Amino acid sequence: MPAGLKQTSSVVSIGFSVTEAAPNTFAQNQIDLNLSPLDREVFVVLAVNLDGSAPDAIAGVNTAVRGAFTTTSKTAMPSLADSNCLSRLTNQISAAGFVDGGVGFTSQALETPPSTLEYVGIIATNDFFVSVQGSGNTSLMGLSGKCYGYRAVASADIFAALVQSEVLSA
Repeated sequence: MPAGLKQTSSVVSIGFSVTEAAPNTFAQNQIDLNLSPLDREVFVVLAVNLDGSAPDAIAGVNTAVRGAFTTTSKTAMPSLADSNCLSRLTNQISAAGFVDGGVGFTSQALETPPSTLEYVGIIATNDFFVSVQGSGNTSLMGLSGKCYGYRAVASADIFAALVQSEVLSA
């Protein structure tokens, strides 16, 4: 348990999904956690599992699907270097120069954190965001997943620091 926090619920899993409105466009979905800011309630994220669509296998064309789980709203696909990005996924098919569907590659953050981590992030505002964006595809791409964590109450100084850090780094 992080210092300055008191766990108030058991571990819960929250499912989510997002789908592009048009092929190869950035799409984002806001997931409300129903936290109580008056009670200084936060959500401690223990793990995030992301499952993205398989990119289209088009001869001679590189295709990809990228997804992310963030604590703040984004207007473009973030990288793990973004302090508010807790998990990232890339599924891609490298087919440029091939006459067939190419070779597939997958890259993503750990689905389950190593046992040495207490948590992977703390969400101090009321919601989190999931995003998806395809590249080179002819069909709509999507992302689904689960977030595992628990509710906690923060001391006043910790809560203020967490909210300020999350909002200012957006």
